[in-house]
Amino acid sequence: MMVGNATLGDAAVGEGAGTSHRALFLLSLFLFFAWGFATVLIDILIPKFKGLFALSYAEAMLTQFAFFLGYFVFSLPAGYIVAKLGYMRGIVTGLLVMAGGALLFIPAGSAALYPGFLAALFVMAAGITILQVAANAVISIAGAADTSSARLTLAQAFNSLGTFIGPYVGARLILEGAHEAPGTLDAAGRAAELAPLQGTYLAIGSVLLVLAAIFFIKRNMLDESLRPTPPEGLGLDLLADRRLLFGVIAIFTYVGAEVSIGSILVSYLSQDAVLGTTEATAGKLVMLYWGGAMVGRFIGAGLLSRIHAGTLLSLFALTAIGLAILSGMSTGMLAAGFILAIGLFNSIMFPTIFSQAVIGLGKRASQGGALLCMAIVGGALLPVATGLVADAAGLATALIVPIIGYSWIVFYGRWLAGHRVAGESE
Repeated sequence: MMVGNATLGDAAVGEGAGTSHRALFLLSLFLFFAWGFATVLIDILIPKFKGLFALSYAEAMLTQFAFFLGYFVFSLPAGYIVAKLGYMRGIVTGLLVMAGGALLFIPAGSAALYPGFLAALFVMAAGITILQVAANAVISIAGAADTSSARLTLAQAFNSLGTFIGPYVGARLILEGAHEAPGTLDAAGRAAELAPLQGTYLAIGSVLLVLAAIFFIKRNMLDESLRPTPPEGLGLDLLADRRLLFGVIAIFTYVGAEVSIGSILVSYLSQDAVLGTTEATAGKLVMLYWGGAMVGRFIGAGLLSRIHAGTLLSLFALTAIGLAILSGMSTGMLAAGFILAIGLFNSIMFPTIFSQAVIGLGKRASQGGALLCMAIVGGALLPVATGLVADAAGLATALIVPIIGYSWIVFYGRWLAGHRVAGESE
């Protein structure tokens, strides 16, 4: 998933660290893959929980609410934790907390309690938030300053690779072989249905613990005197800058729109009016949505060198709106193709909004970045709104929620194009 990949940090690179920094950079790529893989699995959990616990769409969307609420709650604490522990120990801490959340799926599955899974997702989000604050900075530090953007782009590609592979693996491990009417199962039947889910998250937790051990052993690969300055409050006064204020709203609506669509995709594609396929098959197709975002980043990087960021942002958002409308009005392969294609146009939105919103903040850019990261809570709220509309009027109508979200991004892109800062090309 694209969120959280633009955390800001300031550090200097020491001399003579070339080989060590290259090794650290390569090792850090696994972190970006890991949290992308773990995050996107929520799209697979939603139909699983909805059927197993006989939930409404709105109730099933509480999985996203619990997860993205963690981003909002822990954005500032994560900055303090990393500032206190240092980057490498911050990574270890994030991995341990994330692993703890994954392993909580085991008792939640044994008790067959939906709130238990929500608590596990909240804990995982806390770990990922800490991990992102530390890992993004390490990627920036692990090499020459003039190539830091290239390193971060490559790291984000690994994150996208995780979101691309995750739905297929999750569908194979979690949805295949599921009972056709899970809501009618007794306790023993539910336990059998949850066993693959427990096994999947046991494996995830185990891998995360191994990574934590590796980073702890290698903790001296980075000079721990290089630590970020702890954030100084929320910096709410910065919202007087409309560029940042509108950007915060845009991050909120973008993440909410992207996550809302990803959350309903399995149910949407498996409808008789669309593909009429099993949830397991639909789950595998979700990888095309996230894969489109991965490919779109490479295309978008080239386009951004030729087209003003605001203009391209509004164009991509407008295209996403058009695709959502066309999908909702279509059936069969057309409906499926239109909604999956939205992923391609999601690609540049988060990094473009984030980078444009902090322009002109100078030394307070980290505070602006913290506000933008907190706006990721849109991924908690808009999916629930989408679920409520789906319960009342169907999945096609529920696309109105992400459409509204993208509409703000169209406005923000046009506003940026009309309020260029000094030095921007025409």
